[in-house]
Amino acid sequence: MHCFVYASLRKADTYVWLTRQGDFSVLPESLALMLGDLRFVLEVELDAQRKLPKEDVAAVLANLQAQGWHLQLPPAHALAVPQPVLKESPGGLDE
Repeated sequence: MHCFVYASLRKADTYVWLTRQGDFSVLPESLALMLGDLRFVLEVELDAQRKLPKEDVAAVLANLQAQGWHLQLPPAHALAVPQPVLKESPGGLDE
């Protein structure tokens, strides 16, 4: 399947895969608003044997066939921001 990949300029490491170049009309309005402007990054021929570094090719193909688009989000660990551990000391709080 021939696909076109666009990067969100508003959401880092977030991509939309489409079956038709520039056909953003297939995206739900709420998703299009969340993503903001999109920048074309890749045109690729996708099949079940192709390896993708961050996505399950079967899931991408299934979404493209069912709805004409696939949303690629950043890896889960990139979303988790480590919080400092605070402990109390005799003079107050320390990191």
